[in-house]
Amino acid sequence: MTHHIKRAERERGHDLEAVRSTVAEIIEDVRERGEEAVRHHSERLDRWNPPTFEVDETAARKAERDLPETLKEDIRFAADQVANFARVQRENITDVEVEPLPGVHLGQRTIPVESVGSYTPGGRYPLIASALMTVVTPRVAGVERVVAMSPPRSAEGMHPPTIYAMSVAGADSMYCLGGVQALAAMAFGALPGCPPVDMVVGAGNAFVAEAKRQLFGTVGIDLLAGPTEILVIADDTADPEVVASDLLGQAEHDPRSPAVLVTTSEDLARRVADLVEKLLETWPTADVAGPAWRDNGEIIIAESPEETVAVADGFAPEHLEVQTADPAWYLERLRNYGSLFLGEESTVVYSDKAMGTNHVLPTMGAARYTGGLWVGKFLKTVTYQRLSKEGSVRIAGPAGRISVAELMYGHEITARIRSARYGDAS
Repeated sequence: MTHHIKRAERERGHDLEAVRSTVAEIIEDVRERGEEAVRHHSERLDRWNPPTFEVDETAARKAERDLPETLKEDIRFAADQVANFARVQRENITDVEVEPLPGVHLGQRTIPVESVGSYTPGGRYPLIASALMTVVTPRVAGVERVVAMSPPRSAEGMHPPTIYAMSVAGADSMYCLGGVQALAAMAFGALPGCPPVDMVVGAGNAFVAEAKRQLFGTVGIDLLAGPTEILVIADDTADPEVVASDLLGQAEHDPRSPAVLVTTSEDLARRVADLVEKLLETWPTADVAGPAWRDNGEIIIAESPEETVAVADGFAPEHLEVQTADPAWYLERLRNYGSLFLGEESTVVYSDKAMGTNHVLPTMGAARYTGGLWVGKFLKTVTYQRLSKEGSVRIAGPAGRISVAELMYGHEITARIRSARYGDAS
């Protein structure tokens, strides 16, 4: 049986009810009044109401000119890694056609959606890498039009590195617009020169997540994400300082971010607990990481490696690190996670920023039934059928009789017509 060295003081997740009415009001306003509503809410919430929300070539060139060359190289490097891995994924999604019965041909095709709206957060942290994850990936999938939006960071508008990242990633157009009004504008085509998109993707706060939930159906979405999460599985071979640092590294995202250690070593557990408190004394983002650890941090002692797997699978974390003597053992047994990091040499920050795997991942237990954003999210797998007369007759009998059993007599007629036209059903 497991026992806790530290328990979370708050329940996991967050209450969407508190923001639902606000989000619904903004979405409906943008649906009805278009750009006028977008401007109203942007001015009200972000104090931002420029002559045009679009980021033009002049602003893009200025961002490129003003950024340090090293940062530009890093952004290009990260974009290449995301694109390279997405291309490998895309190449392994294939069209197929089979003939399960004589004259019956069944097939599937993968077709990219036509347009995608990419949202990059810009609140507490301007997540530059998020622009790469949500623009490069649909580009590799073959999406024809990618619109990118992010909120103003200052009186000058969008964070310049974000502009540069969007440009490098290949966005067709960029708009400095944030929050619910940005997602609604993309979904409804509320801005001049920006028709409605087919999908909206990207991370964001509780309002952004709720906006995606309410807009789903009008547009497709990637997933509904809450505060970021990390769970570390460690044994007595793990370095306590590395474990403690990785927990706090993710806790800095949000005061509601869960950070969990599951270990078979009580000595490691207690050392990590002490180190977290010590690190927080000088941690640069302790104002966020401290409350996150206090309210949502957990340290759990498990009796066996099998029990650590059961705990981790029950939690189904967004990020799952394995710092043990035999990470491969866990790779074969773990089931529920957004992304898995095997060995001390791997850490969430690599995937978050520059390694190539996508950082838009499921939270709040959603890893039980879905993975994260990947090139396949932007592809529709559709089916087609082509039958010969012989094949049509072969299927007509079973299809017609099942239709009669369902009392769908019109269906049966369409099958019977073909049976009579092409020959006797057998």
